[in-house]
Amino acid sequence: MANPDRSIDPRIMESAKEEFLSKSYEQVSLRDICSKAGVTTGALYNRFSNKEELFEALVAPTLALIEKFSEQTESNSYSFLDTNELLTIWELTPDTQASIINMLYDNYDGFRLLLCHADGSRHANFLHDFVDDVTDRSYRFVEEAYSRGVCKYLIDKEELHMLLTAYWSTMFEPLIHGLSREKALEHSGIVAKLFNWTNVLGF
Repeated sequence: MANPDRSIDPRIMESAKEEFLSKSYEQVSLRDICSKAGVTTGALYNRFSNKEELFEALVAPTLALIEKFSEQTESNSYSFLDTNELLTIWELTPDTQASIINMLYDNYDGFRLLLCHADGSRHANFLHDFVDDVTDRSYRFVEEAYSRGVCKYLIDKEELHMLLTAYWSTMFEPLIHGLSREKALEHSGIVAKLFNWTNVLGF
């Protein structure tokens, strides 16, 4: 059996990304994607069984990045817990905020797909699902810090979820509204003034 022609894969993916970024998920047509990419529908179906699978392939790198970011943040939190240098990881310094904004804007299209064009896909509740995961990871750490006497008090998990929803919602807003990276960085500085996690968590 002959190997499939992989040279057309980038055309399919680029065409798909353009379509998903310019329309709602429900409006995207696989036939239009094929037409724009200059490939047959058969060629596309040899690679993706449906629209959901194609969308999943487009956002997979961004989802992998989010998982890596979350795991690294969680790991760093525990590392600093052992050295009692928690301000380093929980204080919203300009560098901390800038690193988050740059991560978002370095992966602009992927986050736009998840935040603005996922209705109808299994990622329709991306923000809620993302914050759920961040809350679970953060709360495990807060419980550990409290048990060691590092935190003055144990915040309610539901309260933490609401605060994290507010924080990440406002961090995502510049990207959702199509602001420039420069404007987003300015915005993140204001966000840092609103959220004092070391006070909230009692470090």
